[in-house]
Amino acid sequence: MVSRASTAETGPSLAWRLGFLYAALFLVVGCYLPYLPVWLKWRALDATRIAILLATPLYVRIVFTPAISFAADRLGSRRLILIALAWGSLASFVLLWLSAGFWQMLLAAVLLAINWTTIMPLIETVAISGIRKKGLDYGRVRLWGSVTFIAASLGAGFVIQLSRPGAVLPMLMIATSLMVVGSYLVPRDLGGRGELNTAAVRRLSLRDGFALTHAPLFLLFLLAASLIQGSHALLYAFGSLHWQAQGFSGGTIGALWSIGVAAEVALFAMSGRVMAYAGSTRLLVLAGLATALRWTFMAVDPPLWATGLLQTLHALSFGAAHLAAIHFLTHAVPEDRAATAQGLYAAVVAGIVLGTVTLACGPLYRLLGGEAYAIMALLAALGTGAAFSLRRRWRGGLVVAEAQPHSAGEGGKTMPAS
Repeated sequence: MVSRASTAETGPSLAWRLGFLYAALFLVVGCYLPYLPVWLKWRALDATRIAILLATPLYVRIVFTPAISFAADRLGSRRLILIALAWGSLASFVLLWLSAGFWQMLLAAVLLAINWTTIMPLIETVAISGIRKKGLDYGRVRLWGSVTFIAASLGAGFVIQLSRPGAVLPMLMIATSLMVVGSYLVPRDLGGRGELNTAAVRRLSLRDGFALTHAPLFLLFLLAASLIQGSHALLYAFGSLHWQAQGFSGGTIGALWSIGVAAEVALFAMSGRVMAYAGSTRLLVLAGLATALRWTFMAVDPPLWATGLLQTLHALSFGAAHLAAIHFLTHAVPEDRAATAQGLYAAVVAGIVLGTVTLACGPLYRLLGGEAYAIMALLAALGTGAAFSLRRRWRGGLVVAEAQPHSAGEGGKTMPAS
């Protein structure tokens, strides 16, 4: 049974703390994702070097994200690690801003990757603890991140249009400063040793962490999610540049990014009903189908009005896939390895696969231009097949056993697992 103190945290205090944290996080992402490639091009880098710099964090996270996440599980100090990573990210953006030449930029990108790429998995772990223990409506908290992404992508687009691309890095540093503030707002009972009993933390071993890598259903989930999400690499790396080549202005490009995230906000706002109806694996299949459809039409360089319509599919191609993944991890992975699972998910989905596809997008885009989206459609179709296989095989239980039973009761809402 949840104590009175814990019950108090289920109200506005917990929701607003995590909402601010997501808002600050995606203020950074809203500047970084659409406009860092524009800044790199402004610094006179070619498509291949831009692809290398954008892919570097994705590869660095393969090693560091699972390691740092496992350390957070073992030590029970997720909040302190999150604070340290936020400060490290701010320092890394400062170094990138001051860098002169490709190799200094690459070093700054590596340092940024070590710090930044584990922040999201740790925040998601805190949110999963809120779902399990306190009935947190993940979608309604996460949507604040999407709202600030819209504000950042629109605002940064107009700033660049009115001034110059050199403004991107100062905007990123300001946004990351708010991320530092948000990290201090993480509740101690969700971000520290109090969320797991001490014995469970002490007994967690490397063998327990690696057990996830031998679980067939977890690996099948990673395959499905990584192919669907990895197919977004071309949009993330060259979407803004391709829209520029089509003649769209900076403000229009910001609006296109915002349309996609606005659709995502609408999905997150009704995420409780969506999950109650669809379950995680059915939603993942739907996300894969929508992703393949989206890239198929993007491959023909649609006009502005059609591009805007296709951007609304972001609610399914990214939003539904992400929502499905979070709820799968909530139901399929024991709490004692929640951060480890998030770290592995980030390392494979947003590291190995997204990094590899991002690197491939450099020469693909140089050779094919917008037609390279057809390759992304194929990846999404393969991911949909893996998601369908997962739906048929997973029955809603844990994919690995707990290291030991938890002594604390777990409250919260019940949703269909599959």
